[in-house]
Amino acid sequence: MTRTYFRFTVVAFSLALARAPAAFAQDAGPLLLDAAAIKAAGITVSTANRRTLTDQVRAPGEVKVDAYSTALVSPRVASQVVARKAKLGDVVKAGQPLVVLSSVEVADTQGQLIVASQDWNRVASLGPQAVSARRYNEALVQRDQAKARLKAYGLSDGQIAHLVKRGSAAADGRFELLATQAGRITTDDFVVGERIEPGRVLFTLAAESSVWVEARLAPDMAEQVRPGASVTVLAHGAERKGRVIQRSHQTDEKTRTVAVRIQVPNENDLLHPGELVECRITMPSTTERLAVPAESVVLLQNQPSVFTRGKRPGQFEATAVDVGDTRDGWTEIKRGLSTGTPYVSKGAFVLKARVLRSQLGDE
Repeated sequence: MTRTYFRFTVVAFSLALARAPAAFAQDAGPLLLDAAAIKAAGITVSTANRRTLTDQVRAPGEVKVDAYSTALVSPRVASQVVARKAKLGDVVKAGQPLVVLSSVEVADTQGQLIVASQDWNRVASLGPQAVSARRYNEALVQRDQAKARLKAYGLSDGQIAHLVKRGSAAADGRFELLATQAGRITTDDFVVGERIEPGRVLFTLAAESSVWVEARLAPDMAEQVRPGASVTVLAHGAERKGRVIQRSHQTDEKTRTVAVRIQVPNENDLLHPGELVECRITMPSTTERLAVPAESVVLLQNQPSVFTRGKRPGQFEATAVDVGDTRDGWTEIKRGLSTGTPYVSKGAFVLKARVLRSQLGDE
């Protein structure tokens, strides 16, 4: 008999708690603060209003390299690998030597440049008055053409100037391929001594400061996504903010989805190509909802609550509310707060601390 009565009492208490959560959030009664205490606590009172909250759609995504920040390093002439100066995983600077190559074509052009440069120096020292205009221009053109060919082979202006300075001893066909941009080496598929054909990719340089995330959406959802829309990417228990930069205009035949490309800053090298992540894409919305700043909602006895202004000056009361989603720092209030009601928009946690202290008998 006693056990049956006890179970009935527990069930009745639970039902009462579910039906009247506001009563339990207000057990401590209203708080009363003077003007000095309100100022010291940084409490701000605002009026509850309706506002337009952005909608979000969730979609799976895959991390990919940012192709706009990725460069391929390859020779433009048939060559042989002489020495490696960088390896997979290295972070390099723009202009840093990556590999030493040797080429017969480059050796020929190096020799032509050295001869043409020496010839030009003699003609230039004499001046256009001492030689014919044709001879003067020919010497200049031959030197510039040799320079242009070496630049077409991938040599920089600095490398060409150093070659001319060294003279005939430098015309051995060796040259260094330089990093075209700063970044991390993500591929280096070659070995020393290998013969490399023109266009063969030796290194891939990726600037890991940003990556792309390719989200897949149903066609009707993808049509609503706009370039520049903000996106929250969830990976490794952390959030990354990104933005939509492109939406595909073609539906994948296998998955019947549309790709949406998102650019995401990648501080601390958190995201890596090939990883699967969750994307929350902001969608345009015209629906207005009652919302308050997220910091104004506190938990009192596991019940979301908002402090409202009481009837007396400096009086605040905890009001239990039902909340919806939080977006862009604003939390939707579904029930418990009416439009036009004065509430504490800043300083709610200070009031919560006072409530807890009063419940413990410290005040």
